[in-house]
Amino acid sequence: MRSFIPTLLMLLILGVACKEAKKETTNAEVTTLTVSEKIAMAHGYANWGTVEQLNFTFNVDRDSTHFERSWIWKPKTNDVISISGTDTLAYNRNAMDSAAYKVNGGFVNDRYWLLAPFNLIWDAQNIETTHEIGSTAPISGETMQKLTIVYGNEGGYTPGDAYDFYFKDDFLIKEWVFRKANQEEASMMTTWENYMVVDSLTLARDHKRPDSNFNLYFSGVKINAEGN
Repeated sequence: MRSFIPTLLMLLILGVACKEAKKETTNAEVTTLTVSEKIAMAHGYANWGTVEQLNFTFNVDRDSTHFERSWIWKPKTNDVISISGTDTLAYNRNAMDSAAYKVNGGFVNDRYWLLAPFNLIWDAQNIETTHEIGSTAPISGETMQKLTIVYGNEGGYTPGDAYDFYFKDDFLIKEWVFRKANQEEASMMTTWENYMVVDSLTLARDHKRPDSNFNLYFSGVKINAEGN
């Protein structure tokens, strides 16, 4: 028995060590995120699954002109209500006729401006990504991280387009560049600023261009979530 006890203790110790090693490996797997996922999570993506309805108004002020259109979206069913001036259209994105498809182009655009960080996950199967640790942001001139995404050449409303996201260690987007058809020159660049927290989602309210009197912004942002 004396020789058996140390052997038994050693087996127990090894068993515990194996369990701890397995636990550490599992935790590492859970916390290892891609750069795209880190950006999405920084903007509240972990809470997106509770959203029942999202209301928002897309606004553009350019010089002395103003444009706006409003949306009500139920992401779980993909029901959308478009409100533009005196025109209102209700449709489901899973069964669109030609009129709905045309209006839905505006919805895709406006939602992308609001939720682009989440599209890094939603569109993951249709984009190629490149990450740079140190890159000069085009508006501020600050050194930031840069994530470039390029969409595939098929499907969607603007296939083949590219976006450069600039962000710091908090993974909140500070600036971005849109490059149509992945051309080298910028088609548009704007800031991401005036962040607001709406039911645990962290969203940029304003997008300003450095070369013009332009502000694209959101108002009336409201979320109905599970449990509220």
